[in-house]
Amino acid sequence: MASPRHFGRASVDIANVMQKLQDEQEAVQKRTFTKWINSHLAKHKPPLEVNDLFEDIKDGVKLLALLEVLSGQRLPCEQGRQLKRIHWVSNIGTALKFLEGRKIKLVNIHATDIADGRPSIVLGLMWTIILYFQIEELTSNLPALQALSNSNSSVESVANSETGSPPMKRKVVKKFQGNAKKALLQWVQCTAAKQYGIEVKDFGPSWRDGVAFQSVVHAIRPDLVDMEVVRRRSNRENLEEAFALAENELGIPRLLDPEDVDVDKPDEKSIMTYVAQFLKHYPNPHHSETDGQQDEFGPQDIEQMLEREERKMLRELKVFLEQLERDVLRAQGAEGNLTDKYQAFKSFRVQYEMKKKQTDPLLQPVHKDGKLSVDQALVKQAWDRVSARLLDWHIHLDKSLPGPLGVIGAWLHRAEMALREDIPIHHAHEETANVLHRKLEQHKEVLKNLESHRQTFQQIHRDRSVNGYLSHPNSCKTWRNGSTLCLHQHTLTLLNWSSGR
Repeated sequence: MASPRHFGRASVDIANVMQKLQDEQEAVQKRTFTKWINSHLAKHKPPLEVNDLFEDIKDGVKLLALLEVLSGQRLPCEQGRQLKRIHWVSNIGTALKFLEGRKIKLVNIHATDIADGRPSIVLGLMWTIILYFQIEELTSNLPALQALSNSNSSVESVANSETGSPPMKRKVVKKFQGNAKKALLQWVQCTAAKQYGIEVKDFGPSWRDGVAFQSVVHAIRPDLVDMEVVRRRSNRENLEEAFALAENELGIPRLLDPEDVDVDKPDEKSIMTYVAQFLKHYPNPHHSETDGQQDEFGPQDIEQMLEREERKMLRELKVFLEQLERDVLRAQGAEGNLTDKYQAFKSFRVQYEMKKKQTDPLLQPVHKDGKLSVDQALVKQAWDRVSARLLDWHIHLDKSLPGPLGVIGAWLHRAEMALREDIPIHHAHEETANVLHRKLEQHKEVLKNLESHRQTFQQIHRDRSVNGYLSHPNSCKTWRNGSTLCLHQHTLTLLNWSSGR
């Protein structure tokens, strides 16, 4: 019989091995999550970068920036070089409240833990963000998800698996009843694995030899991969080539390195994060025709062709909007006088309005539950970013107008924002009446200067100048057609509202 001392030594050895494995998994997750975060922060204005995840997340600034990029919404943020811990906690609290507002319930995640840079807490929070904003949102639109909707498992099982991260639970909303992990795995099996006789049964050892990664790349671009050659190569060779091809040919950010995957127990969350990028960029990879398939087109084939065409239009629109956003940002920071800047703004605004006619029909929900498809959601995010960028530029230009025009410009934007605010309807009629009364008083306060501003504006419009600015006839004409036209449109909006209320 073994002595108690022997058992004690064995238990210590096992604990050391377990701790080593956990440390290795944390290191891989830290690298993968950091690369994923940076791939999104590169889209932030201005671009940001995380170098040390546990340190750089402490003040909450980059965390809020990440959520802004992912959601397309603006979030309040304390910034500056002299931020104190109270500001850090405030920023992180804002981020956590935002996530809870998205029906994500975080258990044992506190702002102070993130501000302390606790590794397991930070990694757990990042995984929840990845799971919600990338994996779950993408897999929830897959047709295969319907077959998984009766599964007893939930997203919580994915969030809690594998590492020593704190327990987290996601309150699953009605529109997503399945399991994100199973849905993503089934997508891989249907689009790539079965086609080449590859068994992919998990997001761990099944990916170690690199063949599964190669099969996904081949499903998207058959010309890039020779599967017969793949089967004869080493694990490291396959992994390196798959990651390089995905990055250079498909535009998939490289989140993993071969040494991260070619281990006895690859990190599940890191592989899921990487594989989900293929689904994001190519939700419906091209399938090679099966042997014996007829060339006749039935109703289902025609419907699929129409769907492919619509997806193509959405992707082209997304590329256009992303380029438009970059061009607007560049033009906004360019040197030039106010007239030139207004002309540039008008040019972009015309492009925006022309694309709006194309965009609105394409963003009509295709699902019965009113949910947008993956491509639609990506286009909507890009559209919202361009809209916000143009509005910011417009406000800045109007405020920069000379003399009283700048005052009028700032007032017009402030008034329009007040008039556009929704009025909440309460069950109690008396409460609704009180809200309406307060809103009317607010509108009266905003509009009390309408008449004086209108008279000032009309005088400037007749004189074609203000404070001697741009008095030359040709310059006046250009200025009138640019800056004052924008203000004139604002004024008409308010006049119509005030006369019809």
